Amino acid sequence: MTACVSFEQVTKKYAAHTVFENLTVQCPFQQTTAIVGASGSGKTTVLQLVNGVLRADGGLVKVFGDPVPLQSIEQFRRKIGYAVQSAGLFPHLTAFENVTLVARLEGWEHSAMQNRFAELLDEMDLPMEVAQRLPRELSGGQQQRLGLCRAFMLKPKLLLLDEPFSAIDPITRTELYTQFQKMQKHEGVSSLLVTHDLREARRLSDYLVILHAGRLQQCGATAEVLDNPGNDYVSALVESQLI
Repeated sequence: MTACVSFEQVTKKYAAHTVFENLTVQCPFQQTTAIVGASGSGKTTVLQLVNGVLRADGGLVKVFGDPVPLQSIEQFRRKIGYAVQSAGLFPHLTAFENVTLVARLEGWEHSAMQNRFAELLDEMDLPMEVAQRLPRELSGGQQQRLGLCRAFMLKPKLLLLDEPFSAIDPITRTELYTQFQKMQKHEGVSSLLVTHDLREARRLSDYLVILHAGRLQQCGATAEVLDNPGNDYVSALVESQLI
């Protein structure tokens, strides 16, 4: 399997608390990997290790075959899109300013930013009239779409998604799922989706990683894992959410 992200015997600790110990897992290239687990299982820590916010205490984290760098970390992060719960838009910036913020820091010309912004709005089925609105003037669904547009702005090869759909009502969430899947396919990006919701994982992911208390319980093609749970924990999780 060609991996976009790989963990090789990774250990992460906070004082006396061990988040992971010797975690080994690979996430496939140009697919969506869902990382599923209860609170405290280490899901978000996975993303933070991938983008260098946290450092492993042991083992190696690789992105597209190369270790997460110790230097020039800001440049490295700008190659990775990141979307979070509740969008995380800056309240004092317009929609256009929020989405294009990192492009401005990268020195993009205004015309290039305008073109990319228009392209992303079209992919997310957002009207151009939102461009000059502040986040408080937008619906929750519009804000979340703009959060995804910002994550895609620099045409990243890797997208990290930390429960970006969990704060949205069910009808809007279903619409966002469809738009995200179209966008992910069109952009050809590899994605890591952190979620506690197996239904969401089944809908969006090609590959599934299940964690519990910092330990890998099972991983594999999503349908295969859901149809053939590998242990009692995974079986109970599937039964509690999907049956």
